[in-house]
Amino acid sequence: MLRFLLVALLVPLLLGPRAMADDGYLGALREDHPRLLLDDAGLAALQAVAETDEALSGIVDDVLRRANRDIDRPQLTYDKRGPRLLHVSRECLRRVWSLGIAWRWTGERRYADALIDNLLTVCAFQDWNPSHFLDTAEMSHAVGLGYDWLYDLIEPDTRDHIRASLVRLGLDPGLDAYNGRGPSTWWPRNVHNWNQVCNAGLAIGALAIAEDEPERAEKILGHALDSLPLALATYAPDGAWGEGPGYWNYATRYTAYGIAALESALGTDFGLKASEGLSEAGYFPIHAAGPTGLYLNYADSGERAARRPMGVMFWLARAYGNADYAASEHAAIAERDAGAEHLVWYVPPPEDDPADSLDKLFRGPVEVAMMRSAWDSPDALFVGVKAGYNQVAHGHLDLGTFELDALGVRWARDLGSDDYNMPGYWNARRGGARWNYYRLNTFSHNVPTIDGEDQDADASSKFLDFTSDESPTARVDLTEAYAPKAERAWRTVSLLDDRRAALIQDEFILSEAADIRWGMTTDAEIEIAADGSALLKQDGKLLTVTVPDPMGARFAVESAEQEPPQKRNEGVRRLILDLPDQVGTVTIAVLLSPHWPDGKPPTRFGVK
Repeated sequence: MLRFLLVALLVPLLLGPRAMADDGYLGALREDHPRLLLDDAGLAALQAVAETDEALSGIVDDVLRRANRDIDRPQLTYDKRGPRLLHVSRECLRRVWSLGIAWRWTGERRYADALIDNLLTVCAFQDWNPSHFLDTAEMSHAVGLGYDWLYDLIEPDTRDHIRASLVRLGLDPGLDAYNGRGPSTWWPRNVHNWNQVCNAGLAIGALAIAEDEPERAEKILGHALDSLPLALATYAPDGAWGEGPGYWNYATRYTAYGIAALESALGTDFGLKASEGLSEAGYFPIHAAGPTGLYLNYADSGERAARRPMGVMFWLARAYGNADYAASEHAAIAERDAGAEHLVWYVPPPEDDPADSLDKLFRGPVEVAMMRSAWDSPDALFVGVKAGYNQVAHGHLDLGTFELDALGVRWARDLGSDDYNMPGYWNARRGGARWNYYRLNTFSHNVPTIDGEDQDADASSKFLDFTSDESPTARVDLTEAYAPKAERAWRTVSLLDDRRAALIQDEFILSEAADIRWGMTTDAEIEIAADGSALLKQDGKLLTVTVPDPMGARFAVESAEQEPPQKRNEGVRRLILDLPDQVGTVTIAVLLSPHWPDGKPPTRFGVK
C-alpha cells in the first residue's frame, strides 16, 4: 500500500500546488507547454518508474502498438452520421492521445508528424458540428491537447493556424452556447454527461491557448466552473450514475479530463474533487459488473456492455488514494490493452487485495443494488436490480428490472439501447415515440406488466430495504410505476440457500381485476416441464426456474425478435408467466436455481 501511495502521489507533487490568483482564473496559469494533464517533469517521473515497473512498461507497449497503427490510418473526413459528427471527433481525440504520448515518450518524429497531420485535417473542416455540441467539445479537447503537447515542435505559422481554428470552430461556438446563442444552448444547465463533456472539452481548449486568448479563456472557465457542479452533484451520495454504466464511463472520464486540466494548468481544482459521491464513484463499475464481466445494463448502454479498461479508474485511484480502484483496473488491463490515459494517470498495482463487500446499494437519482456469492469466481451468482426514475436521461421504462449471472453465464439480461437515429427516439414524455420501441419500453425488460401496459413514463421508485447478510435482500417500491392499476407494487430480490439461488418476489394490491404478466429476457434455450417450471440451457450450463407462489402457475415462452428499423434481437427469448383476472393482494414469487457442479439438487423452496 505504501508503494502505491508514494508512486500515485509522485507526479502530482512535481507539478507543485498553485493557489488561484486574485486577477482572475488565469492568474496562476503556467506559462510553459506542455501544461495539460502531463507536463515534462511528470513524463520524466513516469519514464523512471517504467524502468522497473513491469505493469507500466506493459502499458507503454500497448500505447506504442496502437500509435504505430495510427500512423498509417486513413485521413479523417467530415462524415456525419445522422445529426452527429461524434465518431470523427472521438477518433481524432483517440489519435491525439496515442500519437501524442508516443511522440513524447519516444521522441520519434513520425508520431508527431502524424498527429500534426490529423490536427490540420480537422482544422480544415467547415465546422465541428455545433448543433450536436458533444462533437464540438470533443474536437476542442483533441485540438487543444494536441496543440499543447506538440507546442514547441509545431512551426509558429502552423500554431497560429491551429489556434485560430480552435477559436473559430470550438471556443467561439462554446461561448455562444453559454450565452444562449446558436443551435445548442441547453447543455450548460443540464445534469447528465453532456455537461461534463462540453464543459471539460471547452476548458481544455481554452487552457491550451490561454496566454494568447486570455479573455476567451477567462469567460469559458467561468462558465464551465459555474456549470460543472450541476452534473457533479448527481454523483451524490455514492458515486452511481443515472444514465447507466456506459455513460458513467463517459461522464466520469470527462470529469477527470476537466479537473486534471485545471490542476495541471492552474494548480487548483476549484473544489470540484470535493463533490459529494465523486470519491466513491470508482466502486460503481466494480459492483455493477457481474462475474461474467457484463454490467447491470440499464439505460442506453450498449448491448452486452461489459467492464473494459477505463483509464479514469487510475485517475480516481490517484485523486482519492483508493487502491481498490487501482486493483480493479489492473485486473482489467491484464485481459485487454491499456490506453494512453492509463499511462498519464498511472498508479502501480496495490500490494493488498481489495476487501470489498459482496453486496452494495447505491443511492441517488437512480438507485441500484447488487448482490453476489463471491468476488473470486467467474461462476459466482450475481443479481443486480434497478430503481430510480423513468425520466432520467437515456432511461428506459425498467424500474425494478434485474439481471442475473451464474456459472459464467448471463441468464437474465437487458437488451441495451437501439438506434439513436430512429424517429422519436428522444421523445420520452408520456405517450412519446420513444416508448414504442421494444428495447426501451417495459415489454423487453425483466419486470411485470399490468393489463399489457407500460410503466408510467414519469414514475419514480426507491429502495425500501436493503440487507447484507447470509440472505441479502433488496426491496423496491414500484407503486408509482404501476399506478393507478396497483395501489401498491413492491419487488423484493433475495439470494437464498447460502447464496446459491435468487428469489424474485412481486407483491401487488389491486382494487380491480387485472391481468399480470411476469417476464424475463434470456439468450438461453428454454424447456417447459410438465409441472410448469422452466429449464434454461446456455453454454452447457443449466438453470431451473420455478414458481413457489402462486401454486400451479405455468411458464410459457415467446420470441423477443423485432422487425426493422429496430434491432432484431435474433435468438433472444422471453420467459413469461401470465396471471389473468387478479384482484386484491397478489404475490408472484419466482425462484432461479443454477445447477451447481457440486451435484446438489437445485434450490426448491418457497416464498421468503
